[in-house]
Amino acid sequence: MYEGLCEVRDNARVTSEHRGDYEELVDEISELLGAPATLENRDFELIAFGAYDSEGDLDPSALDPVRTRSILTRRSTAAVRAWFEGFGITRATAPVRIPPTPEAGVYRGRICLPVRHRGVVHGYVWLLDDDPGPSEHQLTAAMRVTARIGALLADEAQHGADLSRELRAVLTAEPGWQSDMAVAELRTALGSRADGLHALMCVAPWPSADPDDAPSVRAVPGATALCTLPWGAAAQCLAVLIRLRSPDVLTPATTAAGRLLERAGGGSGPEGGAGGSSGASAPGGASRSSGTSGPSGAGGPSGPGPAPAAGIATPRSGLAESATAWREASAAARAALAEARFGPVAQWASIGPFRLLTALPPEVAHDPVARALLTPVHHELARTAEVYLDRAGQAARAAAELGIHRQTLYYRLSRIEKLTGLDLDDGEDRLLLHMALKAHRL
Repeated sequence: MYEGLCEVRDNARVTSEHRGDYEELVDEISELLGAPATLENRDFELIAFGAYDSEGDLDPSALDPVRTRSILTRRSTAAVRAWFEGFGITRATAPVRIPPTPEAGVYRGRICLPVRHRGVVHGYVWLLDDDPGPSEHQLTAAMRVTARIGALLADEAQHGADLSRELRAVLTAEPGWQSDMAVAELRTALGSRADGLHALMCVAPWPSADPDDAPSVRAVPGATALCTLPWGAAAQCLAVLIRLRSPDVLTPATTAAGRLLERAGGGSGPEGGAGGSSGASAPGGASRSSGTSGPSGAGGPSGPGPAPAAGIATPRSGLAESATAWREASAAARAALAEARFGPVAQWASIGPFRLLTALPPEVAHDPVARALLTPVHHELARTAEVYLDRAGQAARAAAELGIHRQTLYYRLSRIEKLTGLDLDDGEDRLLLHMALKAHRL
């Protein structure tokens, strides 16, 4: 177990221009306090893990399940965050001792050292609490080190905030000189990174319009800039610019999407503690439906709103085509929300006819020919029509997927023709109905 944690320490830390500084400072705290420490940002995402070479710390019992998982997964859940914030760590200016809570999987007490800069909390240093534990003199010395960490985190937070403003300007500017100026400002802010290979990503819906609730750039692997944007009439989405090494390898974007979707959905359960965190009894996050349903009732999770999805645009070098890339990313996210088969993360290149359908204005997409079919009372007929058309009009395949007799299928198709006035033996009528059904999902 200890060797595995050391490997995480060496290879799995968050990417940052200050990465080496964070590692050295956390190691310094570990030495001062005689115990291994972890550094998290204020979103409870692991930045650095300081190993302390002591025989006592090689005992696996020193790591309860919550702490072990937090180090290996490098993140926490919303439930964990709320549980620990209940001890007042967001307001604290001195070390906070948190007692063991076995029923939450926290078998050892914790000491939290708030990392602040100019009165603002930017993160936390966590360590296991022993009896008698660190002395007040040791903790005071450790807090002086956290002040140095806070200055570094504040510097990165400010950098990320500036890029958020500039990325938002690029993605919302009107075509023409406004767009050109916004791109030029973002290019200046990024410096040499601006000409590299990037992929724009859209995560929607995002649970909050408050910029303070958006993750920082340093917390998203591979991210260059991110910002929140309006999504429809009342919702928000998150736009993220991800660095790539190859246009054929989108792993950095899909990895970042998975982490952001977990955060947007509320986490994955109470045991996802980060850096000495626990998720006592808070609920887990929402999940997307894996099934499909008819276009008059697309499948989705239970709860007040849809589970989030992500869309990834075609990779591009430079920033000149950012507006086009954002349309692609937004369209892919819409397609992923509409069609469970695309998965929670959809690439623009993989959404097929939705590349055209997402470009249509709503008044065009909702063709009146399908209006009667798309009423709730005809839900099963709408589903039958979509499955039949998805299977290229092959009755045997459609009937098998629907679980009905072929004669029942023919009866339903005749009712569909009467409702729509279309001839399903005519190719253009089939195309029109198929597009109308798919567009309704959006």
